[in-house]
Parts: sequence; structure tokens; C-alpha cells
Amino acid sequence: MINKLVIKGIIDKYYLGEIQSVKWVVKDGNLEIPFMSPSKELIGKITHSNFNIENCELAIFDTKKLSNLISITHGDLLFNLEKTNSVYTKMHFEDEIYSLTYALADPLLIGKVGQVQEPEWDCSIDLTTDNLHHIVKAKNALSGENNTNVMTTHVEEDINGVLQFVLTFGDEHGHNNKVRYQLEGELSKNLEMIPYNSDIFRNILNVNKDMQQGKMLVSYKGLIKLEFKVDEVTSTYYLVRRESTNF
Repeated sequence: MINKLVIKGIIDKYYLGEIQSVKWVVKDGNLEIPFMSPSKELIGKITHSNFNIENCELAIFDTKKLSNLISITHGDLLFNLEKTNSVYTKMHFEDEIYSLTYALADPLLIGKVGQVQEPEWDCSIDLTTDNLHHIVKAKNALSGENNTNVMTTHVEEDINGVLQFVLTFGDEHGHNNKVRYQLEGELSKNLEMIPYNSDIFRNILNVNKDMQQGKMLVSYKGLIKLEFKVDEVTSTYYLVRRESTNF
């Protein structure tokens, strides 16, 4: 048995509206799902530490279809797997109303996920659920504007000389509309302005609003690490700076 909300939450945390093909790897009750965005601006991993099914490797080719199937169910689900020889071919879910089958893909069709070598982090910021809500609102306030998928980061001193980590949504150059949001943390001076994809950043925060713990680490080299924990699920994301900008 597994709860529908647990499965749906796991899917949402890696799907992010665009990441379709992944492998679910279960070993000794631990689920691990590595993933990478089509643009390769994002690499991440979702883990669940108490996923009580048999050891397996499940090739999900179309995550949206799986999510749509799961969304019509309610409560606790019977969850079973079907395989031919040693290859898992189907996932079966059943609640009091529906019996669902999702056809698994050939594992060879799922591309490999790149590896991230972590640098020395220059900024460390503990995130609250309020931070997540405020940042998402800041991003959404610019919907319909040009360059709304640009987010820049830098560190500056406020009027009291205290270092602040600044997120700016919208193109920082020229007379375009923009929204700034400041965060406090363990910060280094002279962090230059670095551009990231704000759509991906916003989507990550949106699906992790249920977090119990959250942290953001930033490198001057152009890498953001976001990590969230809720119950037995840990979500880790590495967001790489954008290349096709004027910065």
C-alpha cells in the first residue's frame, strides 16, 4: 500500500512541468529518481527513505501520463509491479474505484543524467515557507512581461551595511519592469550578478511549499543548490547559470 499523495508529491517534485523520462530505482526500501531538464540547466534527485516495494528499476518514459493516471485515484493505493523475465513492464495501482495500469518503457530509452561536482559554496541561506511563497509571488507578478524567464542573483549591502542576497526577476538592464527580493544568510561579499532561468526556479519552489526544511547554496561560479526535506522525501536541485544572456 502507498498513499496517492505520496506518489503524486514525488512525481511533482521532479516533473516540474517538463521532465518526462526518468528511472525510479528502488534498493532496500530506498527510492532514488535522478533527473535532468531538457535544457540541461537543471540536474537533480528525489529520494524517499521508506519506499517499501521490491528492489527494481522502473523506466518512466512519459511522466505526465503517469501523473494524470494517479490524479484520479483517492487515498491509499495497492501498488504492484509486473515484469517479463528480468525487465519490469507495468505498474498497477488500485483504489476503491479504479484499477490503473501504466506501461513502463525500455530502460535503454531513458537518457543518462549528468553529474555535478559541488564547488565551495559562497552563500548559504536557510529558506522558510514564507520565503518560498514570497519569491513565487515576485516571479508571478511579472507574468506577461518580456524577459520574465530571467532571474539574477547578487550580494549587496543594505543601508545598515548588512549583506543581503538579492534575487531580481526581470531583465536587470534597461527600463524593463523588475521585482527584487532580499534574503539573509551566511554571505560572502562581491557576488557579481549571475543570471538563471526564473521559470525553473519558480517551479522548484512551487512544488516544495510543503517542505519542513529548506536550504539554498550559491557559488560564484554560477551554480545554485536547492535542497528540501519533508517527512521521508528529500529533493535536491542544481540550477546552472544561463549562457544565452547579456550578463
